[in-house]
Amino acid sequence: MNRSFHKSQTLRFYDCSAVEVKSKFGAEFRRFSLDRQKPGKFEDFYNLVVHTHHISNTDVTIGYADVHGDLLPINNDDNFCKAVSSANPLLRVFIQKRDFQHRYASLTPFSVSV
Repeated sequence: MNRSFHKSQTLRFYDCSAVEVKSKFGAEFRRFSLDRQKPGKFEDFYNLVVHTHHISNTDVTIGYADVHGDLLPINNDDNFCKAVSSANPLLRVFIQKRDFQHRYASLTPFSVSV
């Protein structure tokens, strides 16, 4: 039986070393994948995210939803590796403008429904 890929199918069924990333900035979502065994450095990930969302000239913070739905920061190599290693099956990434986050800190959610 010949089975073809469908866009809605995730990479986890085809490549166990790939982590599917779903990033959200405002109302826009983007999807891409990373190598679970060699995710790279935080700085490279940050550059990939801002390039993918076409926000290269915007200062942003990046967070992710952990398995409990808590929003945790991705701001260095250690928590980037933790985010990638804990992604099961999907790494949900949330991007906020840095100035927006500081002005409306009391409105920033600390828990995310997944």
